[in-house]
Amino acid sequence: MFSSLDPRKKGIIYLLISAFSFAVMALFINLAGDMPVFMKAFFRNVVACIITIPMLARSPEKFHIKKGSLKYLLMRAAFGTIGLVCNFYAISKINIADALILNKLSPFFAIIASIFVLGEIANGHQWLAIIVALAGALFVIKPTFLIGGISSDSVFPGIIGFIGGATAGIAYTFLRKLSQNGERKALIVAFFSAFSCIACIPFIIFTYQPITLVQFLCCCGAGVAACAGQFTITAAYAACPAKEISIYDYSTVIFAAVLGMLFLGEVPDYLSIIGYVIIIGSSVYAFLYNNGYLKRKSDAADSTDH
Repeated sequence: MFSSLDPRKKGIIYLLISAFSFAVMALFINLAGDMPVFMKAFFRNVVACIITIPMLARSPEKFHIKKGSLKYLLMRAAFGTIGLVCNFYAISKINIADALILNKLSPFFAIIASIFVLGEIANGHQWLAIIVALAGALFVIKPTFLIGGISSDSVFPGIIGFIGGATAGIAYTFLRKLSQNGERKALIVAFFSAFSCIACIPFIIFTYQPITLVQFLCCCGAGVAACAGQFTITAAYAACPAKEISIYDYSTVIFAAVLGMLFLGEVPDYLSIIGYVIIIGSSVYAFLYNNGYLKRKSDAADSTDH
């Protein structure tokens, strides 16, 4: 698909499809209504298992794990599961656009986690982007000191969503470690999905409640949308380096806001919109810096002074 396009355009299109898919996933999770979040996470990952495990079984290497990868697979799966459950809880309790923008804090936490996992030291520009993004998160979470002492039902779910973004960032760091080790993407997805399903089972037993056919179909729809998002984001980054197209991933927040207004009647308040602008602005700043635009502008200014 899109074989006639240049790699960058192809990567952008795949990433936009992925962003829309994850927004649809969030919509289905919200439409599933009042059911235990662990059941939502379980169904989301069962679909991924059904798709990825047969793919691995038919591959030449099958389920072989490379030497040294198991501990990183476990860490990626553990933090990824925590992030997924927290994100689904936030999606179920607050505007889906708010929940997804908090989840999009993950790249900033990945920078912090990379210091300890990969030995990569963040520079001043990256720390500035992190601090500004965290400030933007406050506008989305809306703690009482920010809104003049008025209580807000979104504070606790917002904090959970924030934790989800943090743990997802740590999971992505271990994902990078696995990629450096040459581990297969299909194996990583299958391992995470199977781990998450197994980890959710004890919680499902203790929080079990019957679900309706509509809720079941919504969870299945979320799983299909999530798989579509996962495969297209993989195709996007296979077509073009992440630093050149990653900024387009934030379009999922716009898609989520539109879907939330159309199907859920959700309208982000002005504080959330300020938070979106700050967080996405921080990402744009990091994107420009990582691609050398800010450095070139600085160099041009220096040459002009001389």
